[in-house]
Amino acid sequence: MADPRYQIDVSVETRYLPEQSTPEQNRYAFAYTVTIHNAGSEAAKLLSRHWIITDGDGRVQEVRGAGVVGQQPHLQPGESHTYSSGTVMATKVGNMHGSYQMLADDGKRFDATIAPFRLAVPGALH
Repeated sequence: MADPRYQIDVSVETRYLPEQSTPEQNRYAFAYTVTIHNAGSEAAKLLSRHWIITDGDGRVQEVRGAGVVGQQPHLQPGESHTYSSGTVMATKVGNMHGSYQMLADDGKRFDATIAPFRLAVPGALH
């Protein structure tokens, strides 16, 4: 069972960006807004991210990097951080999941899981 001191909840909202997409060239752009909430009792800093993006044809792209959109938020217990980013896929439907690598103020490193979420052009799913 996970240690309740190190509990980071992640929620994601997505939207299709038709103005940045060119479907005739199999280019579909999506934005996602992520809220990271420290539900634990220990303050923690987000060090890095690891995303796994899978398009509708099963092609997998992995993205790793420091922080999120150039930031490494430090969250006290009860605090949240929200940011927006985006991705481009070759299909109308896909999904993303991953994790944030965190460092608690007490020196413990842990991962915050990002549950899978769907990216889809409106009307692409029947």
